[in-house]
Amino acid sequence: MLISYQPLWKTMKQKEVTTYKLIKHRIVSSRTISNLKHDQSITMNTLETLCTVLECKPNDVVEFIPEVKEDEK
Repeated sequence: MLISYQPLWKTMKQKEVTTYKLIKHRIVSSRTISNLKHDQSITMNTLETLCTVLECKPNDVVEFIPEVKEDEK
């Protein structure tokens, strides 16, 4: 399963929250932002924090995309 944070970027844009604001107010670290930008794992605590700050649900932050197997192409 692949992880995508595309929903997060859309939610942040709708809520007018920038990555700068998240880092400046120490909501998340710059390393976490890097992980998000590269679709890498984050902790459940981080997910909870993002959902709280953005007043949204986990599906508004992350989506899981099934990997397509070679024999299914």
